[in-house]
Amino acid sequence: MDPNPKNFPILSYVMARLPSIQRTFSAAAAADFDLENPPERDARAQEPHFEIAERMPHLKNAKLIAAMRSAVADVAQTRSVLKTLGTRPDHETIEVARFRVSEIDAHSSKESAEANEDYKIYKAVISLDEMHGAYEKMLSDAERRLERIYEAALAGNETIDEDVARDVVEEEMDEEVVAILKVAEAGKKAIERVDLSGRKLRIFPEAFGKLKSLIVLNLSNNQLEAIPDSVAGLENLEELDISSNLLESLPDSIGLLFKLKILDVSRNKLTSLPDSISHCRLLEELDASFNKLTYLPTNIGFELVHLKKLSVHLNKIRSLPASVGEMKSLRLLDLHFNELNAIPNSIGKLTNLEILNLSSNFSDLCELPETICDLPGLKELDLSNNQIHALPDKFGRLVGLTKLKVDQNPLEVPPKEVVAGGVEAVKVYMSRRWDQIVLEEEQKRANEGQVQPQTGLLTRSTSWLSDVVSNVSGSVSGYLGGAGKSNTDPYLNQQL
Repeated sequence: MDPNPKNFPILSYVMARLPSIQRTFSAAAAADFDLENPPERDARAQEPHFEIAERMPHLKNAKLIAAMRSAVADVAQTRSVLKTLGTRPDHETIEVARFRVSEIDAHSSKESAEANEDYKIYKAVISLDEMHGAYEKMLSDAERRLERIYEAALAGNETIDEDVARDVVEEEMDEEVVAILKVAEAGKKAIERVDLSGRKLRIFPEAFGKLKSLIVLNLSNNQLEAIPDSVAGLENLEELDISSNLLESLPDSIGLLFKLKILDVSRNKLTSLPDSISHCRLLEELDASFNKLTYLPTNIGFELVHLKKLSVHLNKIRSLPASVGEMKSLRLLDLHFNELNAIPNSIGKLTNLEILNLSSNFSDLCELPETICDLPGLKELDLSNNQIHALPDKFGRLVGLTKLKVDQNPLEVPPKEVVAGGVEAVKVYMSRRWDQIVLEEEQKRANEGQVQPQTGLLTRSTSWLSDVVSNVSGSVSGYLGGAGKSNTDPYLNQQL
């Protein structure tokens, strides 16, 4: 719940000096507590050590700290609320809650008291997740505010406030950025391409959202920590490269870039992709590799039907949504160096897939679905560094496969000597093995078919014979027991 000192060094330092973070107050004391002018702390109390205080000595300035305390009042308040409500729900819980809410809404089944109560609970879970998401964004914003305030103090401003700090940052803004914005404001020239890669930019200028004619924007290799919602104003943007920055999240407004075809958000600190990214229906290439993703949006495949390349390697993804199978245009799917423990059966619907990399999921990936053999166009398959013991039985159906890597697996089927012969040898072996499996199955069924009718005939014959013997015994015993007492036909007995 507290800001991570590695990600938010200044914020952690300042919040550690707020009494509300360090100790618990009674209701009366909390009502009298002044966040901007907190009471003096006990000098005997041991303060945590912060390396940033050594690198930024001005943080020991009482006036500066007071200004910083005021700047993070909203963070402290939100943190207290979230600490009371509880930790953030996991992704699976949120998906279930959203599904149940949509299901109840669709059927208007809130009439019963029980359904209405469930609806409120699911909505509360979703709201808690949204609050935690907003809190994380608030931490990033607060860290930037504190940086501006500190820079203002270094610049020698006696009045330390956020407006002055913002002016300092804008003065340091790249000259080319300023020139581009001036041209855009003048409206004399339509700007279609902007390359500001490697400029050490720390902010994405809000005014960029006014560049309506922009088609290509490259902001890679900078120090951006956030993308503003104003990015939605780039209504004609087709290529966006914001790789190699410090981004922890993307705005939901990115889903309003309806003409976007190429999006590169690799080498950042993203823990998730916004669900709204599915609305970029013209997207053809998406690179979100080298991040901290643990999952992909549930419905990502239903709308990104034009996607041809999906690279999400070097993340922490444990499973893929079934909707991935709806990406009928997909040609390359790179999932290496994740934590995948299973591949959905729907992968067999990717009929245009040519390159599939599932390598280096290590101990998590132990088997492949049979449907992976339904990829007629697959040319390259990398399964190395996993725990796969056997290839799917119908593997020989991958007739177009020209490259196969299966090293560093405890593979038993096919055996090592076959693997050493190359991809063609593997396909031939698996094809013959499958033919043998089919033949044995047919023979087994044939044998079962022959045994069953004979058994049935024998049973019926035995039953018929028992009935006859029973009738005969009854008639004879009746005859021997006394002719006067028997109702049997003598002539019938004689015939028998």
